[in-house]
Amino acid sequence: MYKLTESGEPFSLLRILHKLKMTTGVERLFDELGHFKRFQACLYFAAIFQAISCGIHYLASVFLVETPKFLCDTPNITDVLYRNHSSTSLADIWTHYKPGDGPVVVRTAGGDQWELSPCLKALRLDAINFQYDFFGNKTMETCGGFVYDHSEVEQSIVTDWDLVCEKEWLAKLSQPTFMLGVLIGALVFGDVADRIGRRPILMATSLCQFIFGVAVAFTGNYYLFVMMRFLLAMVSSGYLVVVFVYVTEFTGIKVRTWTSMHVHASFAVGVMVVALVGYLVRVWWIYQIILTLSTSPFLLYCWKFPETPFYLMAKGRYKEAQELLDTMAYFNGLPPTLKVSELMDECDGALLKDNKQSAGKEMEVEKRLSILDMFGSLKMAGRSVTCWAIWFIGSLGYYVFSLGSVNLGGNQYINLFLAGAVEVPSYLIGCFAMDRVGRKKTCAPALLLGGVACMLIIVDIEVLAIVLSMTGKFAIAIAFGLIYLYTCELYPTIIRSLAVGTGSMMCRVGSVVAPFCVYLADIWIYLPQLIVGILAFIIGILTMFLPETLGQPLTSTLEEAEALGSKPNTKNPPVDALEMNQSIKV
Repeated sequence: MYKLTESGEPFSLLRILHKLKMTTGVERLFDELGHFKRFQACLYFAAIFQAISCGIHYLASVFLVETPKFLCDTPNITDVLYRNHSSTSLADIWTHYKPGDGPVVVRTAGGDQWELSPCLKALRLDAINFQYDFFGNKTMETCGGFVYDHSEVEQSIVTDWDLVCEKEWLAKLSQPTFMLGVLIGALVFGDVADRIGRRPILMATSLCQFIFGVAVAFTGNYYLFVMMRFLLAMVSSGYLVVVFVYVTEFTGIKVRTWTSMHVHASFAVGVMVVALVGYLVRVWWIYQIILTLSTSPFLLYCWKFPETPFYLMAKGRYKEAQELLDTMAYFNGLPPTLKVSELMDECDGALLKDNKQSAGKEMEVEKRLSILDMFGSLKMAGRSVTCWAIWFIGSLGYYVFSLGSVNLGGNQYINLFLAGAVEVPSYLIGCFAMDRVGRKKTCAPALLLGGVACMLIIVDIEVLAIVLSMTGKFAIAIAFGLIYLYTCELYPTIIRSLAVGTGSMMCRVGSVVAPFCVYLADIWIYLPQLIVGILAFIIGILTMFLPETLGQPLTSTLEEAEALGSKPNTKNPPVDALEMNQSIKV
């Protein structure tokens, strides 16, 4: 999550917009140059094209670490038995074999008979007839090697490095390690982008995504693979954080909710690309290279990206800012009449007035900037716990549905493709509903719908389970998309950044926990979805007790924030430019 602070880093987005006095300079800038005209549209779609790669790399592990059917290896096999099926080769048995449903019996050229299981094999002693059932003595041995079913997975890191049995945990650890990289990358690059600018970070993270993405394909061992994936996670997360801020600072308030919300859509496209490439390519390192190359054209034009006008003005680079404003006017077919000096004069006057009004509150703001203030009263404590829970279930549900879609039965590639495809309409509906029905009236029903859909999965019918899982993903995506904006509106200025930051931490906790939750499918195939459903339903009920913020002005003090939902707040005028959906998948 991009770091927002009003008393921390001097060039964070909130502080820039505050210095430019959002209700004056910023509003005039977009009113004169257009909220989403040709220049902004070209820049927007070019920038979010690379965000597709973030969705790709986040979900690529679904097929990178796929574990096919496998058995202990025994050389020189001449005959094979499995239940009522017989053959001379293990390759003919895989379509019938079900792990856990009895061993596969083989006979070698030397006449030995073995019962093969995934992690153990048993040598039959004094066996005379070659038949499936045997009641004599056996000698148990551990596997010296493994043989894999290559009909679905020709090569994955599991088959290449035998990450099964006692090494299975290594394969399962790869995705949580990746998510840890996402966490660190968001914190590092969000802060660096405040210091040196958005453009350099977009270029650097894009180049590193390409380098590390290709490097992953040529790692020769597991530990180097995990290291490269960790670095890839950091730069992917960094790009996703900064690109959101970048497009937000180029689009006006009239379209900002839509443009910010639909950064998600590019992420969903990445998920669909993973499903398509996974279906066509069954060798993991070729699969990884193709996924990385799919967005490489971005490297050819990202160096032409300009720095954002707000960052340039905040850094005192007025000449560059003026050139950028003139370029925007030219591309949008407008006269270049807007001057940076006029914007700054308006801002200075507005800030002088604002400083006089708020001089007596500065020490109070600094003193109250603590996490304890989020729990200063029973009402605020309940609100904070509920918000954290929404952040957590949003991330947990998103990745459980995405990563776990391949375990639902049916065609795993179609399942993952659908998991990405259902996100697109969820963002369209979410944008429409949150601005017309309300934040709470959109978030709570979405969570309840997701909860009910996932709990109904206990019916255990394969086709129905897939439909219900996609319904759950659709509903959770709506709630996950709007919680960023909703949190901003629920808390006052003095702790708003802290509220978003702590919520973002809970979001990342959910993303790290999600892979472990998916592994519970080993106990029961639908257990991960059921857990998400129960939590989503409970949190949906709690969300109904939150106040509605649609049409309400942003609050400045804790007292005003506590009063939300109980009485109208007329002390502060609405600050529409702050209504930005900080929607980043981590």
